[in-house]
Amino acid sequence: MGYREFIAMMAMMMALQALAIDTMLPSLGQIAADLHVSDPNRRQLIVGSYLLSTGIGSLVPGALADRFGRRAVALVCLAIYVVLSVACALVTDFTALLVLRVLHGFACAGLTVVPSAIIRDRHDGDRMARMLSTVSMVFMIVPILAPLLGQTILLFAGWRFIFATLAVLSSIMGVWVWLRLEETLHSEFRQPIQPRTIAANMSRAATTRASIGYVLGSSLVLAGMFGYVNSVQQLVGEHFGAGDMMPICFGITGTALAFANFSNSRIVERFGARRVSHTALLAFIVTASLQVWLALQPDETLWQFLPVMALNVCLMGFIGANFSSIALQPFADMAGAASSVQAFLRMAIASFVGMLVGQAYDGTAVPLALSLLVGGSLSLVLVLWSEHGRLFRRVLPTGSPRETVIDFH
Repeated sequence: MGYREFIAMMAMMMALQALAIDTMLPSLGQIAADLHVSDPNRRQLIVGSYLLSTGIGSLVPGALADRFGRRAVALVCLAIYVVLSVACALVTDFTALLVLRVLHGFACAGLTVVPSAIIRDRHDGDRMARMLSTVSMVFMIVPILAPLLGQTILLFAGWRFIFATLAVLSSIMGVWVWLRLEETLHSEFRQPIQPRTIAANMSRAATTRASIGYVLGSSLVLAGMFGYVNSVQQLVGEHFGAGDMMPICFGITGTALAFANFSNSRIVERFGARRVSHTALLAFIVTASLQVWLALQPDETLWQFLPVMALNVCLMGFIGANFSSIALQPFADMAGAASSVQAFLRMAIASFVGMLVGQAYDGTAVPLALSLLVGGSLSLVLVLWSEHGRLFRRVLPTGSPRETVIDFH
């Protein structure tokens, strides 16, 4: 498989998770009305429940991928994705829909875990950070377009056809993976399915100081993004009066994230993942402070909120892929288990906090803005802990071999 096809496949595999979230945003009101849900905040659970269950489910596929291979786990997840998308399209009760969304997120968490493990199989160091950024850049095109896709479907059909579309797209993805993806797990790195081995691997992934601060730090930054996703329909569409323009406004912030990942893929090997991400985190905290100040003003407008939010999201693009690369670096021999644990912590914490931020929506941008500032500040503390108080250092100095594996123990 060529470089471009590999990037596209990894990005689209991950993008199926984004589609299951972001295509729902324009339809939340219609789903709530059709299934007789009166509480406007309760409809956010259609998104929040999927995010949270994906985080919890991320604990499972890594160990399976380390034993049976990346390809097999990806294919099983894609098959389940098709079945549960069809089930969601046929549901007639809101509680049943939430149950199916929980099952969907849990069973298909491998689509988040497996691509990271595959990339770690092929690369390490700043080159891995560049690869993750490139994948994220392509992947981010989907969240930009997903609300527009959902809105377009609603113009011609009901919300059930959104789930039907997800089933079709995941079927196409399954055929592509079946025909073109080769196994990347090295035979000497296969791990047995033994509780003691799995527990030891997960414990190592969760307690390595050089890694875990970045995992927890990225989860707190991501929580702000999830809070935005949970509340964007009410905040942007209703409070700021964007209405049917909400998908476009959401796409603007998504474009900022895609631009950041593109830029990061071009500069990270030159400057190093730590220098780039640490600078971005400090800028994120400053921008979040401005966001809080604007939110506390009595007459904040959409055109004040949107550019600052887009800048915050842009800075997330310089944080996310680099933090993930740094966190995975110590685990070449157990990338699947490490990716699982890290995805679990990142998604579970971010989705839970993001759901709380969404449920705290009070008709203003204050809860969201505070979550960005607090999350960014705590993230900085965690990074400083992982780095023993030192920022901006390079583990791979300029001129050293890019593929050298660094021993963090």
